Formats: sequence, C-alpha cells, structure tokens
Amino acid sequence: MNKAINIGINENHREKIGDGLSRLLADTYTLYLQTHNFHWNVTGPFFQSLHTLFETHYTELAVAVDDIAERIRALGILSPGTYKEFAKLTSIKEVEGNISTEEMLERLVDSHETVVRTAREILPLAQEADDESSVSLISDRLVVHEKTAWMLRSHLQK
Repeated sequence: MNKAINIGINENHREKIGDGLSRLLADTYTLYLQTHNFHWNVTGPFFQSLHTLFETHYTELAVAVDDIAERIRALGILSPGTYKEFAKLTSIKEVEGNISTEEMLERLVDSHETVVRTAREILPLAQEADDESSVSLISDRLVVHEKTAWMLRSHLQK
C-alpha cells in the first residue's frame, strides 16, 4: 500500500519544485562531466594548478548531485538519472573536441552562471511552498556556483 506523502507541502508544489530540482540536477551533472573532462584534458603552463582546481570542483559537484537527487526523492518525485534525461533537462552547452585552457575557463564560468540562473528560477517556487529544505539546498548551491564563477573568472583577467 502506497501511503500519500504528507510533509506539509502540497502535491502541486512538490511536483513543481521536483521539476525545477530535476533541471538543477541535470545542470549540475552536466557541469560535473564538463569539469571532469577539463580536468583530464587541460594543458599548458598552469596545468598542475588547474588540474587540481578542476578536481576540487568536480568532487564537490559529485556530492551536490547526490544531495539534489535525494531532495527530489524526499519530495516523492522520481529523480532523473540517465544521460538522455539530463540532456533533455540541462541548459548547459556541451563541449566537444579539444579546446584551449582559456576556452575551458570561459566555458566553466558560463556553465556555473547557468546553474546560478537555474537555481534562481527554482528558489521562488520553494519559498512560496515554505519548503525550507529545498530553499536551503538551492541557496547553498547559489553560494557555491557564484563563488566558483568568480574564482574562475579571475583566472581570465590579465
């Protein structure tokens, strides 16, 4: 017997928040893959520092992916978990081929800013539903992605 979910958030709100968090999950997972790709393929005079920095970033993103997916499940919504689903849901542009270190940094800045915009779209939905757990998660993601975009942007300034 399936018991109805009764966590103080109505079904309509849970579905809307779950849909938004699914997009955030897809963006985060796509950014994780992009960052891991750049970690493997970065070259040049700043190889060691960027290789290490990208590893720090993708490690943090791996934890975030799990946190977001688990929040979706706590809302009673099925969490997306395939490349096909993520490709449909993400707003992040995929990178193909060999690109320069500067292009990697530019793409990562753009991708982190994309995640910020996605999170900002979802935040009012969670606030309206008094879903403090989702608000907290989304707010934490905003802090991480805004700071990471700033730090990556700093590498590009001459």
